[in-house]
Amino acid sequence: MKDKLCSILVPVYNRELYIRDTLRSAMEQTYENIEIIVVDNNSTDNTWNILKEMASTDKRIKIYRNEENIGPVKNWKRCIDLASGEYGKILWSDDLISPDFLEKTIPFLQDKEVGFVFTTTEIFGDDTEKGMITYNIGDTGVYEIERYIHGILIDGNFPVSPGCALFRLEDLKKSLIVDVPNKVNSDFAMHAIGNDLLIFLLTAIRYKYFAFINEKLSFFRAHKESISISSRASKIALHYLLAKSYFVENFRKDLIKKNNTMIYLNSLRFREDARRYNLDRIENYYLFNKDYRIDYLFLTQKVLRWFVNKMKIKLLRF
Repeated sequence: MKDKLCSILVPVYNRELYIRDTLRSAMEQTYENIEIIVVDNNSTDNTWNILKEMASTDKRIKIYRNEENIGPVKNWKRCIDLASGEYGKILWSDDLISPDFLEKTIPFLQDKEVGFVFTTTEIFGDDTEKGMITYNIGDTGVYEIERYIHGILIDGNFPVSPGCALFRLEDLKKSLIVDVPNKVNSDFAMHAIGNDLLIFLLTAIRYKYFAFINEKLSFFRAHKESISISSRASKIALHYLLAKSYFVENFRKDLIKKNNTMIYLNSLRFREDARRYNLDRIENYYLFNKDYRIDYLFLTQKVLRWFVNKMKIKLLRF
């Protein structure tokens, strides 16, 4: 039986320094039945010319250019809408995947009860020999979906970015929310902090399992123009909490008290910026939830864990 088509989705804006490497990592996949959908969000640098050059050498690359910049998340959606594969792989325009990424991830999605699969990831900068390994949760295999949901909402080392994961294309279409409803008028379509995580969470509620591959198959580039580097740590943390709160109040009310506790802790941690974004009160994270209680046992556990980790760091420095 012929391998099912996988769409590699590359939304891009002003990435003339990195887009060649990104597309080469897509083109070099050992899984052969692919299309590479690239949508340029009206770049002002040389990105579009590079795309035209590369598309002329490989018929699998299909390039599109927006007449105007439509914002990052709408550009993600356009990539998804233009794709026609069974599977969808979001590849950010500054990141890389190993040649065998698809070959090793796609078999897990042949199980209809597995919602997505992600891999161990290396975050690298200018020095590619000194990357940081992340998202290693254990042995390669299939896990209960609750492990991801509880882990990402409460206390685990789980990915928020789909750049290290593979989904079914139909789930990407269903799970990407451009404008996340919220009380504080946060423009998710433009800041793009939280929409990525909701792809995981909204897919998770439809499945029993997810899969993990304990191999370094994804590579995230850290540079000053990326969202994770250019945005303040406080802005990222608070807006991911806002996205999580949308999910919790709509789909996991059993986790309200723990989510409130995380809001409380982060509001203290980022007190000044929480006020700036009007995210210094628990009620502002929800549209209709009226339960603002805190889980004090969970709060104690989190504070103790923070204290122990801080002491470990001091001892290591000593």
